[in-house]
Amino acid sequence: MTLGIFGRFMGTKRKASRAVFICAAFATVLATTGSLMTPPNVQRKMSLSSSAFKDGQPIPVDYTCDGKNISPPLSWSGAPSETQSLLLIVDDPDAPAGVWTHWLLWNISTDTSALPEDFSKSPSTGKQGTNDFKKLGYGGPCPPAGKAHRYFFRIYALDTTLNVAAGATRKEIDAAMAKHVLATGQWMGTYQRK
Repeated sequence: MTLGIFGRFMGTKRKASRAVFICAAFATVLATTGSLMTPPNVQRKMSLSSSAFKDGQPIPVDYTCDGKNISPPLSWSGAPSETQSLLLIVDDPDAPAGVWTHWLLWNISTDTSALPEDFSKSPSTGKQGTNDFKKLGYGGPCPPAGKAHRYFFRIYALDTTLNVAAGATRKEIDAAMAKHVLATGQWMGTYQRK
């Protein structure tokens, strides 16, 4: 009788040990292959530049609220062949209230690879949104006096055209473009007011 109970106990212990071993092995497989199982990053890189200023360098005063407040010339390349439209966002992550959006321009035609200076005043392609100055189009750098702020110009290649009316906000554009980005490019300038 005692041997029977002992035998059953040992059998149960072996089963539990086997279950623990199988779970540990499965966890190891997941840990080592997890990176293989995660979907790849489908976003590719595009090139974006401006002839008005170098990447990471000061933005000329003409393109700010202290000057003509006009949009700078921009050019890009590298959009994937399946791109249906392009989107441009300009923002300042250093603003006191958080990220400040200076320009939203979407549904740019895929046969466009550059925007001339002062494009936002008479756009020939795309739709413009409402920036954080509560105005349609481009609003140049206009930080409070003190440290320099960074201004990121970003181009996005999308696999669709956005069904969003002109005048839309950043929140609406962010929601509409989600899951549609094929490639991105970036150019950054700085501006400081004394």
